[in-house]
Amino acid sequence: MTQTPEKGSKKILFAWAFYDWANSVYSLVIASAIFPIYYQALFDLAETETVSAFGGQIRSTPLISYVTAAAFLIVALMSPLLSGIADYVGNKKRFMQFFCYLGSLSCIGLFWFSLDAIYFSLSCYFLALIGFWGSLVFYNSYLPDIAYEEQQDQVSARGYSMGYIGSVILLLFNLSMVMFPESFGLGEGGEASLLAMKISFITVGLWWALFSQYTFYFLPKGPKKNNKLTRNVLLNGFKELQKVQSSLIENKQLKRYLFAFFIYSMAVQTVMLVATYFGEQEINWADADEKTMGLIVSILLIQLLAVLGAELTSRASSRFGNIPTLIVINGIWLTLCIVAYTITEPIQFYTTAAFVGLVMGGIQSLSRSTYSKFLPKTTDTTSYFSFYDVTEKIGIVIGMLLYGLIDHFTGSMRNSILFLVVFFFLGIVLLLRVPRKNQIRS
Repeated sequence: MTQTPEKGSKKILFAWAFYDWANSVYSLVIASAIFPIYYQALFDLAETETVSAFGGQIRSTPLISYVTAAAFLIVALMSPLLSGIADYVGNKKRFMQFFCYLGSLSCIGLFWFSLDAIYFSLSCYFLALIGFWGSLVFYNSYLPDIAYEEQQDQVSARGYSMGYIGSVILLLFNLSMVMFPESFGLGEGGEASLLAMKISFITVGLWWALFSQYTFYFLPKGPKKNNKLTRNVLLNGFKELQKVQSSLIENKQLKRYLFAFFIYSMAVQTVMLVATYFGEQEINWADADEKTMGLIVSILLIQLLAVLGAELTSRASSRFGNIPTLIVINGIWLTLCIVAYTITEPIQFYTTAAFVGLVMGGIQSLSRSTYSKFLPKTTDTTSYFSFYDVTEKIGIVIGMLLYGLIDHFTGSMRNSILFLVVFFFLGIVLLLRVPRKNQIRS
């Protein structure tokens, strides 16, 4: 049995950040890049815009929006319970491993995604999403356990940077299969490219499960406790959450920040989840080949610039403070949404994607580390981070439902962009109300 490295050591900080390298391939290949292209290609091949599901005919983009919202709702409902239990029994690593393997196996299951087996297909997509976000509940909660306060901004940004780099490496391999399937013995033509996309889902599952072993080897189980798993453990989990709720009421700084995060994160996560679908449907591509290549280029731009954005944001927060930096980033997001509503041409889409990349990595890493700094001194960090994650997930549920409904009833994703502007504006207003007292450069 290996000895757990000390808090703040380079080894444990790297092991924690390395999980971003392992799991970020899901967020890039499945959530953002190849799966959205594959999903829409199935509808194009079937020469239809709708599919029969849940008692009616539903267009492709509202359908995936509704399923995504439902999955996030499940995560939001179960994560407080599971995190409370994990803190109570003192073994958060086992919970993190369970969701990691659930997600990786579900990604492999996407190999069999088809419109003819729509319920099985959507179930794999549904469970992969739950596995990814469920594991992040416990992953994020490790941050104050493994890093001192002055290290948290930097190690949080490092995690996101490693995730972007690792996911781009696998994406480039997968894209080489998609663009040149004959070089991999998959044949030629459109069917071969679709097969390459399906194989890429398997590579995501394997990458995620295998590289996460390094993280699991070094991370501690969690604060050791003598509590046993009993039939009353569910109630004990809720008691832990009640304590967190009480502390939020007393901690005005943390409460106001969490509310601001809820509002602007709703818009950020929605943009990240629908960007590829928006580019696929709303941009005037010359033909199918240009569309596929254009979406790939824009996704790579976002990922590569997100690495730079996370680093620049970390430096800006050190100089100007966390809250002022978040206010500026929200202002940039607001401007980008206004611009996105007007764009129609590929070059405009590329330019917008580049700026999205710069602010995407920054707002994610800084939001996580800012919340960590505002936490009271406690060993039960999982329950606190479950509140953070639930706030984010409920925001995504609302954001995706609104986006899907506007798309569904107006017939255009472009109209859904407008409501995001409101949430970024409210996020700025609420961040301005976060008390500055007792903050460390925040």
